[in-house]
Amino acid sequence: MRISIYQNKSARSQKVSDNLKILLSEHKHRFTFDEINPEVVISIGGDGTLLSAFQKYLDQIDQVRFVGVHTGHLGFYADWQEFELDELVDSLLQLQPQTIKYPLLESIVQYSDGSQKRVLSMNEAALKQISGTLAADVLIDGELFERFRGDGLTAATPTGSTAYNKAIGGAVMNPSLASIQLSEIASINNQVFRTLGSPLVVGPQEVIRVVPLKADNEIILSHDHLNETTDQIAWVEFRVAHEQVSFASYRHTPFWRRVRNSFIGDEVVD
Repeated sequence: MRISIYQNKSARSQKVSDNLKILLSEHKHRFTFDEINPEVVISIGGDGTLLSAFQKYLDQIDQVRFVGVHTGHLGFYADWQEFELDELVDSLLQLQPQTIKYPLLESIVQYSDGSQKRVLSMNEAALKQISGTLAADVLIDGELFERFRGDGLTAATPTGSTAYNKAIGGAVMNPSLASIQLSEIASINNQVFRTLGSPLVVGPQEVIRVVPLKADNEIILSHDHLNETTDQIAWVEFRVAHEQVSFASYRHTPFWRRVRNSFIGDEVVD
């Protein structure tokens, strides 16, 4: 098995990474370290570290599987804690993992100079105005749905629905639903700008297009942890990507248990 270990820069994560490398090196007949063409990427840190690992291996997304080891509180994407390295290595040696796949968000960004780029996100993408409010038309499958004005808009995957999307009042969605959720950030409703006022969910065959009404205004466009500031956005489209992200699950934690553990806690008080 070809393994790459990706950790954040904290001393704690670096120590866990070093210890894991020692344990894996004891089984050289089974494991090789390969940062270029791995089969399994083990992310050590938090959910942000895993998002960085995802972006690093994005061009190999159909070939790699991820495993999360969290240094600190239990992260949403992690099946393992830092004190469970021996159990993790034993599982890698003995068990055939279950592959869990989650939907990804595809963003198509059209610039005013005619250029275009495609970006994949595991959590969400967001558009925000640097100063003042963002004014934009929202179209679904080419038909005008609403004229938005407010602080911004986010498009989230089901797994990303528990991140920024949840913080701004979006719904938590099970990743078995191949869908994208568009949520408003502090929308303004008046006689000119009228919005739904609640998150909307589109299926895998539908496309959301956001067209800023003032194309020369500076906008922050983010994809997961990556940010771009530009005044050249003509429009941005969001849809469910045909690619998916794969996790190698040796002890699968059901989605709603992850949600409960992350936001409510392990114990339910009667």
